[in-house]
Amino acid sequence: MFPKKSIITFLQAQVAAFLGGITDYGLMILLTEVFKLHFTFSILISGTVGAIINFSINRFWVFKNQSGYSSHINRQLFKFALVVLGSISLKSFGTLIFQKVFQIDYRIGRLITDLFVSYGFNYPLIKYWVFRANEKKNVVESN
Repeated sequence: MFPKKSIITFLQAQVAAFLGGITDYGLMILLTEVFKLHFTFSILISGTVGAIINFSINRFWVFKNQSGYSSHINRQLFKFALVVLGSISLKSFGTLIFQKVFQIDYRIGRLITDLFVSYGFNYPLIKYWVFRANEKKNVVESN
């Protein structure tokens, strides 16, 4: 079905996403409820902090054992930043839609939006674009 390594990588990536996500979500609540920022601004700030945590865990734990990254850390950071910008935009827009159109509390709307964004946007881009293994190096090492 799925190779064991792929399943382990997926599960490790979910741990990284959870730790970054729990930081992101908690900070969003703090900034919105205590500091009275609009939740779209809170998502921008909290998403940035969560992204730093997520990138660090992905870079130094989840994808560390690959046989060689396809790009240098600066290139990975740039790619990751683009993914984060897209992710934060989708999360802000999705949460706003749930709140304005469906009258769902922003905290619940954010959780629903996060599920779709995390599995349908973030994980595929992080695995196959940001931290993609160097194909040439993997082929050489396996021979």
